[in-house]
Amino acid sequence: MKTKRTARILTVSVLGLALSGVAGPAMAADGPGDGSGDGIDVSVNIEPTTTPGQLSMTVADNSGVSLTENGSDAAARQFTGTLPTVTVSDTRNPEDIPEGEYWAVVGQAGQFTAADNPSKTIGPEYLGWKPRLLTGSSTGAVSAGEPVSSVISDGSAAPAVGLEGQELLVSIANSADEIGTSEVNADLALRTPVDVAAGEYHSTLTLSLFNQS
Repeated sequence: MKTKRTARILTVSVLGLALSGVAGPAMAADGPGDGSGDGIDVSVNIEPTTTPGQLSMTVADNSGVSLTENGSDAAARQFTGTLPTVTVSDTRNPEDIPEGEYWAVVGQAGQFTAADNPSKTIGPEYLGWKPRLLTGSSTGAVSAGEPVSSVISDGSAAPAVGLEGQELLVSIANSADEIGTSEVNADLALRTPVDVAAGEYHSTLTLSLFNQS
């Protein structure tokens, strides 16, 4: 299994240039010592520089996600936001992809820690998401992951496990079926107990691209 975690990848391709130069006959010099010579053909063939196809993941430029209170009820206080757009690009030739290979992007949240008191925390199991595919899939092979709710259920049928473990954001069933670019984001929802301690909390949501055959 190959694992990649990439962000803001820039690939630059430089194309080769074919050059040929011919030195013509030397011109006769003026004055004494006039003479002539034979020309020598000088040529070079520079092949184009090619960039091998690759599978990569990038995350849209962002300054983080700030969750704001929205939808709180008697069961929980709820804070929502949107994950920056995640792009998976596959520029490989389908013939070069091993049979049965597939890729997937998963996400896992770390513990929320209060800025003023590291001992004051909110577990990652309280953060859920609802992935959304932003680009169409020409074959239907690319699909967004299923929603995951906080351990304090949002009332939907989504598993109430939060992002404590790795959860699927987007995947393809068979990589060779569809080459190109896929974009996805997700609605984030932090649902905490109603008596959660006030404060400014921070967590890290890690996204990983897996390529497996």
